[in-house]
Amino acid sequence: MTVRTIGIIGGGQLGRMLAMAAARMNFQTVILEPQANSPAAQLANRQITAAYDDAEALAELAKICDVVTYEFENVPVSAAETLAHNVPVYPPPKALEVAQDRVTEKRFLNASGIETARFHAIDSQAGLDAALADFGGEGVLKTRRFGYDGKGQKVFRKGDPSTGAFAELGGVPLILESFVPFVREISIIAARGIDGDVRCYDPTENVHRNGILHTSTLPAAIANETAQAAREAATKLLDGLGYVGVVGMEFFVLEDGSLIANEIAPRVHNSGHWTEAACIVSQFEQHIRAVAGLTLGDPVRHSDCVMTNLIGDDIDSVPAWLAKPNVLVHLYGKTEARPGRKMGHVTQILPFRD
Repeated sequence: MTVRTIGIIGGGQLGRMLAMAAARMNFQTVILEPQANSPAAQLANRQITAAYDDAEALAELAKICDVVTYEFENVPVSAAETLAHNVPVYPPPKALEVAQDRVTEKRFLNASGIETARFHAIDSQAGLDAALADFGGEGVLKTRRFGYDGKGQKVFRKGDPSTGAFAELGGVPLILESFVPFVREISIIAARGIDGDVRCYDPTENVHRNGILHTSTLPAAIANETAQAAREAATKLLDGLGYVGVVGMEFFVLEDGSLIANEIAPRVHNSGHWTEAACIVSQFEQHIRAVAGLTLGDPVRHSDCVMTNLIGDDIDSVPAWLAKPNVLVHLYGKTEARPGRKMGHVTQILPFRD
């Protein structure tokens, strides 16, 4: 398969960075996104301005592209399946199907031999009450579908009333997850090529604020055995899905160093942005390589680093960041700063300790 043009569903900052990586490798990109002048379209060759499930737009995308990928996991599965009849779609639609429903996701991980928190599927207030009783009155209630960066969630601690909580989250299918006594959170960025080759970046230690990723630090303060367990879990996931492309996989680290998988993202991931500053081949180039059928790059890290998200008014700190040494500043082309909105990120290179 000779790839010249890559379709990207979604016009946000991840699509933008994929388009940048594709351009460096002489590929053209076409963005499918309903919002005109999206961040990704600013750097792509063309934008089709239409809904993600628009039949005519999908047909046009399939006609002009040699392969199609996506930048976020809430692309309608039906749209990906429709495209796949006419053009290769990577990651495969099955990855979307698994990642879009938190219960399906956890069942798939468990079936793959990857441990997760205990959970109950919740379809009613009575079901929620019974599940909370099973978990000692504690847990994290989430919508099964959609919801990200802390949205669509409610935390219960012992003694908290549950009355009306099912309706409060929309009366939609939910999941109640047990608390996990973790000491830190990590994630791993991994890629699988069309030939089945798997490459993993070093795990990163993550800190969240208000449910949104704040910093990712390399190296993570974990044992080598824990890092290897993360790589093995990512490989199981990728092989089990017949995956092609980059995936982000988040974990809780327990006191003994063992891992509990939290969630997966079938795309390039915020906690992998550090790779553009501290690796020769970034997660974005790696994804483009994978979906285009090229050899995967070496994910080795040449520097330690800390990636910091710029959220909302954090964009005002850019002049101060620019005055610091060894800092890569990356802004997303968004004109309006709003609370909770990701406006850019910075990665500060640190003396290498490994």
